[in-house]
Amino acid sequence: MKKLLYVQTSGIDTPERTYAPFILATTAQAMGVDATIYFLIKGLTIVQKGEAAFVRMGSFPALSDVIQQAVDAGVTLYACEQSAQLLGLEKGSLRDDVEIVGAATLNKLVLEADGTLYF
Repeated sequence: MKKLLYVQTSGIDTPERTYAPFILATTAQAMGVDATIYFLIKGLTIVQKGEAAFVRMGSFPALSDVIQQAVDAGVTLYACEQSAQLLGLEKGSLRDDVEIVGAATLNKLVLEADGTLYF
């Protein structure tokens, strides 16, 4: 199976950059492509519990709804442990469907992906 990796470094302070990885990853899953989103640095603010509900752009639904659609489609969500420490995020402050992983996981995902996009 083909694999796509989306690396999200932008956070809720730049809402115009938050929707694309979820929409693209959900579309990839519908196409039969395995999709993963890895949240790095400020990207973790998107998956902090409750934060995405406040992000809404134009006629799109709240970002929290778009995230849930991606999860329901089978998109895997990873958050960088070191970024969480850097931002002072405590364990349990991220959505329950986000797995906290180390830097080596990102390297492995990049090496295994058929394509990688950064946001």
